[in-house]
Amino acid sequence: MAVRIASVTIPNDKRVVIALTYVFGIGLTTSKLILKNARIDESVRVKDLAEDQVNKLRVIIEKEYKVEGDLKREVVANIKRLKEINCYRGLRHKKHLTVRGQRTKTNSRTVRGNKKGFGPSGAK
Repeated sequence: MAVRIASVTIPNDKRVVIALTYVFGIGLTTSKLILKNARIDESVRVKDLAEDQVNKLRVIIEKEYKVEGDLKREVVANIKRLKEINCYRGLRHKKHLTVRGQRTKTNSRTVRGNKKGFGPSGAK
C-alpha cells in the first residue's frame, strides 16, 4: 500500500519521521512536531502505519502547514516581488548571482553556471 500525503508518494521502508521529509516544506523538526501532535512513534515504519494514523497525519499537514504547490507558488511570488521593487536581493536574483552574501570572486560556480571563455578555444 503506497501512502500519499500532499500529492507525494512516501517511501514504505523508511521510518515515518524521515519519510515525511520527502514532502516539500517539511523538514526533520517539523516532521517530529507533526508526529508528536498525531501521537505516533517516530521509529515506526511507513508500511506498519494503520489507515487511521495515515489519515491523522494527512489532516494535520493539510490544516496546519503550507506544503508542496502552495509553498512553491509563494516562494516564486516572493522572488518576483523582490525583482519588481528592485531591491538588492531582487537585483541579485535577476543577475543570477548569489543572494545571501557569499563570495563570488571564487566559488559560486553552481549559481553562475559552468566556466566559459577560458583557455585556448579558437574563438575569441
